[in-house]
Amino acid sequence: MRSTTSNSALPDTSLKEPTEPLTLAPQHIAIIMDGNGRWARERGLPRRDGHRAGAESLREILEACIETGVSHLTVYAFSSENWNRPPEEIKALMSLLEHFLKEKTHEMMQRNVKLTSIGRTDMLPKKTRKQLHLAEEKTANNTKLTLNLALSYGSREEIVDAARQIAQKAAEGRIQPEDIDNNTISAHLYTAGTPDPDLLIRTSGELRLSNFMLWQISYAEIVISEKYWPEFRKAEFHQALDTYRSRHRRFGAL
Repeated sequence: MRSTTSNSALPDTSLKEPTEPLTLAPQHIAIIMDGNGRWARERGLPRRDGHRAGAESLREILEACIETGVSHLTVYAFSSENWNRPPEEIKALMSLLEHFLKEKTHEMMQRNVKLTSIGRTDMLPKKTRKQLHLAEEKTANNTKLTLNLALSYGSREEIVDAARQIAQKAAEGRIQPEDIDNNTISAHLYTAGTPDPDLLIRTSGELRLSNFMLWQISYAEIVISEKYWPEFRKAEFHQALDTYRSRHRRFGAL
């Protein structure tokens, strides 16, 4: 039987005092939604059924974030490496994304949720891009929670794109090399203007970052759930929050 969080994710805080108490809820949660395919395979189902079940988990976790006061939720929906999957699976994923956007935009309006996206979304199929842009435009003025979909996203690609922008500005004399600092880099990432995640959750028990928000999660607390993403629901979400609240964030201090 899987436990919800792995013991290896819990730090030793027995002899240390916190320098900054954690708030009741993190401001920004990032999630690597992993395990849809394995969940389906163990049940003798096609992979697309795992992705459909994963979409239901996203709906429930979105609701839990609203209930607990989280202001930003970023989910790894489709990585740049996912383009290497079989064409039929990619087609099914894009179709599922389009369906999710069509079905949930009205609900996001009712719940005051703003939808945004990060990544090289120009690589998405035209029909998918259109549906994404419609949902983003319609929800643009909502303020309760921002749901940020990482689509055709890779953190290394993001940093490369930021470096190119900064280099171009330097070549044009709009920025001096000696003036480039952490804030400069952050301002040119896809997530510019968004607070860095306080908590990163990864499901399915894998202990990898998988090219996800490498710059932004430098100081995030990490919680690993043994549950596959389709199994990760409100109970597991609240257990992850309890683990987060048990941590002491020192940011390099004693």
